[in-house]
Amino acid sequence: MTQLIDTHQHLVYPDVAGYGWTDGIPPLADRAFKLEQYRDLTKGADIAGTLFMETGVDDADYKAESRFVAELAKKPQSGILGIIASCRPEDDAGFTEWLDECEDLGVVGYRRVLHVMPDELSTTDIFRKNLRMLGNRGKPFDLCVLPKQLQIGGELAQTCENTTFILNHCGVPDIASGGLDPWRADIAALAGLPNVYCKLSGLLAYCAPGTATAETISPFVGHVLDVFGANRMVWGSDWPVVELANGLPDWIEVTNGILSQMSPDEARELGSRTAIELFGLSV
Repeated sequence: MTQLIDTHQHLVYPDVAGYGWTDGIPPLADRAFKLEQYRDLTKGADIAGTLFMETGVDDADYKAESRFVAELAKKPQSGILGIIASCRPEDDAGFTEWLDECEDLGVVGYRRVLHVMPDELSTTDIFRKNLRMLGNRGKPFDLCVLPKQLQIGGELAQTCENTTFILNHCGVPDIASGGLDPWRADIAALAGLPNVYCKLSGLLAYCAPGTATAETISPFVGHVLDVFGANRMVWGSDWPVVELANGLPDWIEVTNGILSQMSPDEARELGSRTAIELFGLSV
C-alpha cells in the first residue's frame, strides 16, 4: 500500500460557515462532515496527512472557515498538515492583508472556485496580478474549472508563469457522457505548461449513477498520467463530495488499485512525494 497525502480534504461545520452550494444535493445538504468522521472513514488507510481544502463556503464566511480550521489543525492527531484557503484575487481591497494573515494560519496554497463564476473573472489585470503575487510568495493556486473553461485556465497559467497551478479533479471531465473529447486535447495542452500540475480526485462523482468504478474512469486516469506523468500529479479524496459516488473507502481502494499498476517510484510521487515538494510539507 502506497502512502498518501490527501490534498483535497473538505470539512463541513454548519455552525461555523454557510454552504449554500450544497442545497439540493441530498447526500450533502444540511449535514455536518467533521474531522472525526474523516478519521473514522480512513482508519487502516496509509494517509500520512491532509491538506484542508476550502469548501466553497458562502462569501461572507471564507475567512472564518480558514481561521477555524487553523485552530482545528492544532489539535493532537488532527492530521492536518496545512490549509488551502479561499481568496478573492479579483479584488485588491484587503487581498494583501488576507495573504499576510494566512501566513500565520498555516496556509500552504489558495483557491478561488472559477467554475461557478463568469469566464471573464480570471481574465482581468487585477486577478492576474494578484495570482502572480501568490507565486512571489511561493504559494500555488488550485485551479477549479469545468471542461469548457480549460483553455481559459491555460491562458491564466501562461500569464502567471511564476505561479504554480494545480488542476483540480483532472479538469472535471464529463465521464457520465463519455466526454473524452475535446477534454483530452485541452488537458494535453495544459500539461504542456511547466507550471501546471494535476490532481487525481473527484472522478467517481462524475460517473453516471451505478457506474462509479475503476473501469469507468480508467480512460481518463490513463490520459492524465500519460500527459502529466506521476511526478506532476497529486492525490485528493474530495471528501465529502465523494459521497456522491460510493464513498471515501471505495475511492481509496480504487486509488490503491491505480497505484499498484505503477512503478513503486511513480506511485510514491503521485501518492505523496509531489505534494510534499509542491506545498513544502513536513511529514
